[in-house]
Amino acid sequence: METQEKKDSFFDIIGRDKPVLVDFSAEWCGPCKMMKPVLHELKALMGDKITILKIDVDESPGIASHYRIQSVPTLIIFKNGEVLWRQSGVVRATGLQQILQQYAGVS
Repeated sequence: METQEKKDSFFDIIGRDKPVLVDFSAEWCGPCKMMKPVLHELKALMGDKITILKIDVDESPGIASHYRIQSVPTLIIFKNGEVLWRQSGVVRATGLQQILQQYAGVS
């Protein structure tokens, strides 16, 4: 069961001015496992300009339901609590870097 503290901290993080890439995933999901090295590469490319969060939809069903996550992996970029971009499926690190530049103004 999801705790209120976990939910508050999630909404606090995505409410910040710094862009946040959230990877909604699940342990049983094969394509989700492919995202782990992609997200590490993206962090190496972008550094502290972005925050990357991984949310397990089975451990946080309330958050997954709130954002109507129907398939995993689903990636969402937030800034100031607003959804700037959303896509389901695996995306390459360079593609995510371009998307962050385009939608969140990260250089």
